[in-house]
Amino acid sequence: MANGGPVEHGFPHLETVREAVTALYRRLSYDTVRTFSASVAPVDVAFCDTDDLYLGTQRVARELVRHYRLPDARMIVSFREMTHAANVELTAGPEYFVELNDRFRTHRRDIGAALAHEVMHVYLHRLDLAFPGTRANEILTDTAATYLGAGWLLLDAYREDAASSQKLGYLTPEEFGYVLAKRALLFGEDPSVWFTSPQAYTAYGRGLARARRDEQQPPLTAAGWAGRRRYARDRRHAQDGPAQGAADGGPYAFTVRAPGQLRVTFDCPTCHQRIGVPVRGRVRARCGLCRTVLECDT
Repeated sequence: MANGGPVEHGFPHLETVREAVTALYRRLSYDTVRTFSASVAPVDVAFCDTDDLYLGTQRVARELVRHYRLPDARMIVSFREMTHAANVELTAGPEYFVELNDRFRTHRRDIGAALAHEVMHVYLHRLDLAFPGTRANEILTDTAATYLGAGWLLLDAYREDAASSQKLGYLTPEEFGYVLAKRALLFGEDPSVWFTSPQAYTAYGRGLARARRDEQQPPLTAAGWAGRRRYARDRRHAQDGPAQGAADGGPYAFTVRAPGQLRVTFDCPTCHQRIGVPVRGRVRARCGLCRTVLECDT
């Protein structure tokens, strides 16, 4: 939890974020991901200063347990002084003990954001889905919470001005915006209407622009003129020489299986699984993991 300190910006963890989205689809399946089409509603996790601290916290925790479909999990929440925003004790269940930073006693509107992350730890624990290393695993948790409909709370908890700052989670604000945008493009929702933080709007806009760039990379037909020209140059080089990727490290690579049989592989813009198609002009491909139909000009 950044509290008054510098807030990291940009997309430094983007590769891990994309790996986390792929891992979610592989572990949950397309059909299960689609069951999370509705995000957590603001009214269900609202917390005002007149609410009883412990009863209100338990109510929000139950709502997040319900959203993540953990019907037999019970959250026992307490508060104490600590460096991080929160901590959860992962056991076999059904009871899980969550500790929240004492700061949330007086910043109650952000309790939902902290619990969204911690309850997702329980969800992933039960799925037996984890990344090696603490930081990568925390990025997976933030990404999963956001992609499955509760992470808008984490971005909305981001506030920054000349005198103070606050940010929850391990992703940067722009990375939260990116994952939210990937979800919004998938389900056709606009999470920005739920933001109370002005800085969240800005971060979401930057994340949305980055997410749309994923859908505008060659060999997709939505690629711009510059990308198409670069792709044509790299394809020509691949046809004339050994297999290679884009000369500038672009998101596609060519392979030659036999003389005259060139294939291109690239990331699915939805789930980031690698897809391979033959190089033969206009091709329609369907991702086997997330079922997205892609119009390509190879």
